[in-house]
Amino acid sequence: MISKKQTMLKQAPGKKSAMFFLTVALVITSLLYLFPLLWFLLSAFKPGTELFAYPLKVFPENPTVQNFIDAWTTLDFFRYFSNTLISAVTTTILTILASAACGYAFAKYDAKWLSFFFICIIATTMLPTEVIMNPTFSVIRALGLYDNLLGIIIPSINTATGIFMFRTFFVSVPNDLIESARIDGASDGMIFLKIMLPIASPIIMTLGIFSFQWRWNDYIWPLIVLNDPKKYTLQVAIRSLVGAENINWTILIAASVISILPLLLVFLAFQRWILDSNLDSGIK
Repeated sequence: MISKKQTMLKQAPGKKSAMFFLTVALVITSLLYLFPLLWFLLSAFKPGTELFAYPLKVFPENPTVQNFIDAWTTLDFFRYFSNTLISAVTTTILTILASAACGYAFAKYDAKWLSFFFICIIATTMLPTEVIMNPTFSVIRALGLYDNLLGIIIPSINTATGIFMFRTFFVSVPNDLIESARIDGASDGMIFLKIMLPIASPIIMTLGIFSFQWRWNDYIWPLIVLNDPKKYTLQVAIRSLVGAENINWTILIAASVISILPLLLVFLAFQRWILDSNLDSGIK
């Protein structure tokens, strides 16, 4: 009779081979995803004569930073950065607060109509954004928020994804924790602010990163709502570089690289929260 240890030793080479092939497949897939990004970044350092030279080359022969200087001077980056930062940060903060409050109500309040309302909210994820743009624009215009940053902030506050994330997390929080706080005299608002929000910090940071990225990269809605060039967000301003006949690709690519730097910094600064394994910290 073959012992369990001998069986595991015989299976070990097969497992190692499988892990090797999976690792190779992962590396190849990663390179396929990284290659276009690498080409995009390196193209920002190419002069115009090299950008479309044949045969195409990945690495620039005469790298230059003049493209970034021209892009910075062509666009009023400070103004557009400010507009985009205000809208993205404000929307992100309000999205977190609204999603957390809704998620807490759906998770801990016992009412049948709340369950039905939650299903209706989740059902909105099956609707394309273009379907609700027309009625949303009509409401924004009726409220006098057309050509105003508030017109791109307010409609973006509530997201079904954020509500679902918080509701899923708060369901896992023991009700005994809430009852103990109520016995100690804490109100529902105090429980939400002092207990529920702190223990949901990983969800807050995850949704915050995603929301900031969504709002920073948003193009269609700001293009519809904003008319004054001084109020443009960064993505709309970069799109204005594309002319009807001529496109200065060197400036366009350099400006696009500059626009993604804040997203990269935000992700590098807060990515550990996404990978935080202590989701239950504070509950035990």
